[in-house]
Amino acid sequence: MRTAIKATLLARYRQDPETLILEELGLRHGAARVDIVVVNGMMHGFELKSDRDTLARLPDQVRVYSAVLDRVTLVVGCRRFEEAMRMVPDWWGLKLAEMGPHAAIHISDIRKPRKNPSPEAIAVAKLLWRDEAVALLDEISTADGIRSKPRAVIYSRLAELVDLDLLRSRVRRQLRRRRNWRSDERRRLDGG
Repeated sequence: MRTAIKATLLARYRQDPETLILEELGLRHGAARVDIVVVNGMMHGFELKSDRDTLARLPDQVRVYSAVLDRVTLVVGCRRFEEAMRMVPDWWGLKLAEMGPHAAIHISDIRKPRKNPSPEAIAVAKLLWRDEAVALLDEISTADGIRSKPRAVIYSRLAELVDLDLLRSRVRRQLRRRRNWRSDERRRLDGG
């Protein structure tokens, strides 16, 4: 399933220099990891649940992803589809993964994702590293007296002072510009 989704996303975005595709992006400082995220004019997360997976973590993933991501699509196998469909908000997209002939995975669109109606500014701000968050506060001339404060204070200041749409835009920009991801858990799909 992961291979099929990755291939589709790479084919769609490979020539787009403004798109970054990452695997296993940690959200809310590791509270959850989204399987695949496409970052361009939005952050679109893809959560994959095969027939062998359990849905035990899905309620927490729904809560965390819904606080951060602009759109989310759940890709789920036949065995878990009905149960999973009842667990996700109606703005989440749904794709059904079925085994086709010759063991090929066939992915069907069931429901298109819609825009997240209620992202949380503090959760979005937490995608930034500390120095990136301070730089954004500098950009809007509100970093005075905050540079030496703990991350939580810096994120709170961002959430309080920066318009949510601007914050989301700046976070997406920063993720696309970031070159030194700290670990291979956040690697580009193309190996970059």
